Amino acid sequence: MSALFTLLFSAMTINLTAPSDTTGLRQALDAEFGSHPEAVFAVAFKDLSTGKTFFMNEHASFHAASTMKTPVLIETYRQAVKGKFKISDSIEIKNTFASIVDGSPYSLDSTDDSEHDLYTRIGTKLPISDVLFRMITKSSNLATNIIIDLVGAKNVLATMRKMGAKDIQVLRGVEDDKAFEKGLNNTTTAYDLMLIMEHIAKGKAVNKTSSQAMIDILMHQHFKEGIAGKLPADVKVASKSGSITAICHDSGIIFLPDGRKMVVVLLSKGIQDQKTASGILANASRILYDHFVQ
Repeated sequence: MSALFTLLFSAMTINLTAPSDTTGLRQALDAEFGSHPEAVFAVAFKDLSTGKTFFMNEHASFHAASTMKTPVLIETYRQAVKGKFKISDSIEIKNTFASIVDGSPYSLDSTDDSEHDLYTRIGTKLPISDVLFRMITKSSNLATNIIIDLVGAKNVLATMRKMGAKDIQVLRGVEDDKAFEKGLNNTTTAYDLMLIMEHIAKGKAVNKTSSQAMIDILMHQHFKEGIAGKLPADVKVASKSGSITAICHDSGIIFLPDGRKMVVVLLSKGIQDQKTASGILANASRILYDHFVQ
């Protein structure tokens, strides 16, 4: 009886951990992405319950757009845990920043930002928690630069390296035109963003309490057209998207009703129309969901 139990248990274990056939999944994604041959796409997926992964072009480098705000979020909580400040502390709202090229000052234009209210608060103080919330949920560029000034881009990058993200580059704040002209841009790969989101999902980004606080912020994401766009209503997503001209990304953690968690990262470049690009990412997210969940 004992030998039979061992055999059955081994069979169950093999069944749970064996990689699934992803031929059909790859064909479905190829068909979806193939509708725009001028574009480049990348996918990184991990089921945190089973350890199953799926990758396409996962180490290709893309302009990070606003996906770099998640590493900034992590570094802010890391420094808070180290005692440099409290997340509840107040910070001055300003709109003057130094270029990483020569230190010359530059400011952001509210008309180019996705969040406008913060510009009306310049010269006042707000809790760091408020600024972080705007940075993630409304993707405020002004909030991002204020926080980067607080924690330092070099520190953000160092923390990413310690987390195993070897290729992501967080060099500067947003709208540093002199840096842009010299090619000094924030970049990422789908694989690195997957690692970062996995750390948050597992409670290992700084610590469990900080990770949960980050998830709570990511859950309030205003821009949900990508990963969450075509998923069932009872599926929750904590995510951070990013888009600039011909760039459209989304990265996040999917929470299923049964408690399972999955990390999905979808990157794209080359599609001029953002609505079209977001639609393709939403379709790709649903294809992944149908394969690994349904």
